[in-house]
Amino acid sequence: MRLVGVSVAVVAAVMITLFITRPAATTSSFTPLSGLMTLKTMASEAVPYGDAIASPKPTLIEFYADWCTTCQGMSSTMADLHEHYGSRINFVMLNIDDPQWAGQVADYGASGVPQFTLLNADHGEVKTWIGKVPKPILANVFDQLIG
Repeated sequence: MRLVGVSVAVVAAVMITLFITRPAATTSSFTPLSGLMTLKTMASEAVPYGDAIASPKPTLIEFYADWCTTCQGMSSTMADLHEHYGSRINFVMLNIDDPQWAGQVADYGASGVPQFTLLNADHGEVKTWIGKVPKPILANVFDQLIG
């Protein structure tokens, strides 16, 4: 009888632990691999830096690194913003580990990643953020910039 009681207690403890530690239904399915894949996809679809600078549209330059977990975590936010604002704002991605962007890293003072540097239509710097930035903050500044 005592063995049955112990078995029931162990099963109950396991069930409670699984219930408490399971992901919430509203949790996104972000994993480091999915974040890296989104980051890579976005980089391949980004507007080339030279094209953006020649364009009359505002430009958001994202300085990133593949190894940066914050960059990976921000990738879905940036994909959403690109989908919403991509026709009115150039989205440029520059990998700080690529030597070809050393001049831009220095020019824009990219000292941490991710760094988001927003340029107006005349390519003057409007705002720079470093690290994780909430989507509503970026969207609010985008809305103000494009009117």
